[in-house]
Amino acid sequence: MDDTPAPRRHLGPTLAAALVVAALVAVTAWGLWAGTRPPRIVLEGQLDAEQVNVAAKVPGRVARVLVTEGQRIEAQQQLIEMDAPEIAAKVQEAQAVRAAAQALSDKAHAGARSQEIRMAELNWRRAESAAVLAEKTFRRVDGLARDGLIAAQKRDEAETQWKAAADLAGAAHAQYEMARQGARVEDKAAAAAQLRQAQGVVAEAEVAASESRLASPVGGEVTKVHAKPGEISPAGVPVATITVVARPWVVLNVREDLMPRFRHGAKFDGDVPALAETGVAFEVFYVAAQPDFATWRSTKSGPGFDARTFEVRARPLADLKGARPGMSVLVPMAPAS
Repeated sequence: MDDTPAPRRHLGPTLAAALVVAALVAVTAWGLWAGTRPPRIVLEGQLDAEQVNVAAKVPGRVARVLVTEGQRIEAQQQLIEMDAPEIAAKVQEAQAVRAAAQALSDKAHAGARSQEIRMAELNWRRAESAAVLAEKTFRRVDGLARDGLIAAQKRDEAETQWKAAADLAGAAHAQYEMARQGARVEDKAAAAAQLRQAQGVVAEAEVAASESRLASPVGGEVTKVHAKPGEISPAGVPVATITVVARPWVVLNVREDLMPRFRHGAKFDGDVPALAETGVAFEVFYVAAQPDFATWRSTKSGPGFDARTFEVRARPLADLKGARPGMSVLVPMAPAS
């Protein structure tokens, strides 16, 4: 005989059914709640970095390539060495022109030699003595002419000789003063200008020579080597491409309704899967002045609008070791309220 009470016999199935119904209600409620919430947005961008194409300003034959692709280099490190004998010849020619201009400038500023000054002084003294003698002779002849002892012609000849001797003495004195004072101010200025011109020619030739030992203006990583030994490298044609990997940035295309979170100077966090880095802090430093279309939304069937995107660039606030251009950056965003 069964002693179990009748009501308790059906309690287990009833409880199980109630739990199933409660679970279905919970799942349905969660589904309705999740369906009404805005979807989670994850922006995907790419890392980028500055690339510098290094080219020579003068043509030449590539003698040696001193770097390899993938090599880390410092700023001003030599990349290639070119064989350019024409440039070496121009440097020697410019140096010779500068030496000649320097000599002329030194001569103009130094003035006449002491021997030349002494010789000019002696010539002046001799001419002055001759002028004094000619004057005395004229005085004597003039007295004789007044007494009628000699003809007036002799007096005139003596006077002419005296005046000529005085003029010669004056010219000799001028020659002496010119030798003593040296070159004119204008001559010194012209010599100095000629020297500066020659120095400019030398500087230009030396710059061309430095271009034959082409160095990188930036530090970074050698991405591509275009030049090969033995080739003629024309002026302006890149011989190597350098990527400045130490200063990367991320490029995002941000829809305009999300732009309030990406204003200039704004900070956000992103994940870099290739580096297994999460929560990397970035700061916006560039926002495109004009947008581009991202997704066309119909403006006739509802209150929507044609969404546009803005290019946004942001730099990591800390050193991002191992970063390479092209790596993905994921920026999760909380749903808008």
